[in-house]
Amino acid sequence: MLDTRAMLLALAVVAVWGTNFVVIKTALDALPPLLFAALRFAAVVFPLIFFVRRPPVSWAMLAAFGIAIGVGQFGLLFIAIDGLIAPGLASLLVQTQVVFTIGFALVGSGERLLPLQYAALAAALAGIGVVLAHVGGEATPLGVALVLGAALSWACGNLVQRRAGRIDMLAFVTWSSLFAVPPLLALALLFEGPTVILTALGAATPGIWAAVAWQAAGNSLFGYGAWGWLLARYPAASVAPTSLLVPVFGMGASALLLGEPLPGWKLLAAGLIIGGLALNLFAPLLQPAIRNP
Repeated sequence: MLDTRAMLLALAVVAVWGTNFVVIKTALDALPPLLFAALRFAAVVFPLIFFVRRPPVSWAMLAAFGIAIGVGQFGLLFIAIDGLIAPGLASLLVQTQVVFTIGFALVGSGERLLPLQYAALAAALAGIGVVLAHVGGEATPLGVALVLGAALSWACGNLVQRRAGRIDMLAFVTWSSLFAVPPLLALALLFEGPTVILTALGAATPGIWAAVAWQAAGNSLFGYGAWGWLLARYPAASVAPTSLLVPVFGMGASALLLGEPLPGWKLLAAGLIIGGLALNLFAPLLQPAIRNP
């Protein structure tokens, strides 16, 4: 079990990760999404890379993680939040990475899932179905597709991280981010153009630069650093459940600070997806109890 200090630290991490969707939306009012993503990962790399030793994994593994998380997850997520989906709803839908992670376990690794994990998969898919049934002003079809693509990329990054084993996550994130910056800059130049990029950089206010810095300092350095510290000192079964609160903070902050509505269908989708996440997480503990009541 987590003691009081550890629980407060875990809650601080998930609060930062959840409320960050509001920060992203605010920054995207001034910065084009691919440029914003490139700046985010550049701020992770420099200057920390000069002070953190490269983790004992291959360059190919670092590149795979950096591209999956940097270009795939955050590149697609930032494009989606830039007018194609409400940030609170994005914070919920991106958690469907559990669906893709389960799918990879079924197809690629040969893992056998517990019966409860199939139920978890069904609940998460039902939650996605509720969102798809209500596409419109808050969630365009393209926005939903982009966030699901971000979730798929996150699941790919999870696979790479899993193969890397128990390593210093802060160092892994820092060095892998080195491979996210060049493709994001190239894509920004190709799709957003030098003129838009230079205009945005010239007009950026201190508040916008603070939002960029927060992506690196708050989400990556504090978030991953603190999460890694917790996992190194407490059982994963005690730490991991707190991550279920990320979309709760995301949707709550978006409602309070951005005025994003929370109609019944969105709460139903949140209940199904978060419930699926929770069931998948606790299945290894619950399944034996069901078999041997």
